Amino acid sequence: MNQAMFEQMKSGKGFIAALDQSGGSTPKALKLYGVDESAYSNEAEMYDRIHEMRSRLITSPVFNGDRVIGAILFEMTMERSIEGLGSAEYLWQRKKVVPFLKVDNGLADEVDDVQMMKAIPELGARIEAANRHGVFGTKMRSVINMANSASIRKIVDQQFAVGKEIISGGLVPIIEPEVNIKSSQKEEAEAILKDELLHFAASLSSSENIMLKLSLPTLPDLYKELVAHPRVVRVVALSGGYSRDEANALLAKNHGVIASFSRALAEGLSAQQSDSEFNGTLDKTIQSIYEASLT
Repeated sequence: MNQAMFEQMKSGKGFIAALDQSGGSTPKALKLYGVDESAYSNEAEMYDRIHEMRSRLITSPVFNGDRVIGAILFEMTMERSIEGLGSAEYLWQRKKVVPFLKVDNGLADEVDDVQMMKAIPELGARIEAANRHGVFGTKMRSVINMANSASIRKIVDQQFAVGKEIISGGLVPIIEPEVNIKSSQKEEAEAILKDELLHFAASLSSSENIMLKLSLPTLPDLYKELVAHPRVVRVVALSGGYSRDEANALLAKNHGVIASFSRALAEGLSAQQSDSEFNGTLDKTIQSIYEASLT
């Protein structure tokens, strides 16, 4: 494990940029950026456009490890280059931003109030590729829709089973059991999830470390015991559909939790902006998320 990356994730001031939209979410991300379907005629061209967007963001002079301490990449982004360097290598070597890789294959259909992860037969190959590119950790997402104790346990079981494999591959997994912010039982689901996560964190050995990516909780500081847990490197929050202003306001109430925003980071950026407009907008966005992550 890269000790400098570990220290930055453990105690660095700032937040994690989630740049890992893939497959189904890519057209939506591009459209918000002002690039509609007419700008590409097939999937390969669509991925070229999203790589251009991500490269513009990552190479911006306002995007660096002073405020953005980590970034989560999609596999195809990791395998592409930015200014002649692999994307993950560029993040760390040029920007001092710790790279992560999204390793899941998306969500299975909802069963018993939750969406588990689809099987990940490529996990071993992805861990190997991540190590080859100097990646620090991984991310994988499941979704909890209702306060169903047995199903929430299954979600956490699955996350930790995959997480253990990632740890044994020398990487730090970001475990992301997202609670749907529109759930009518959000607060109850979060209370169950917290207990399950504490139970599993207690089972980790002194050489096993994880990170957690969680929805912004209804009760501020709900996850404070996880923030303080010796096996949890960092607790990060997803924006989950909130606007950036809403997400920042909620985040600021959760001490020790930092942002890992995707849509809220790209909000307001457009392909049509000049570089000075783009960088100015991004600078303000990064500063607002950075400040909310300092509490």
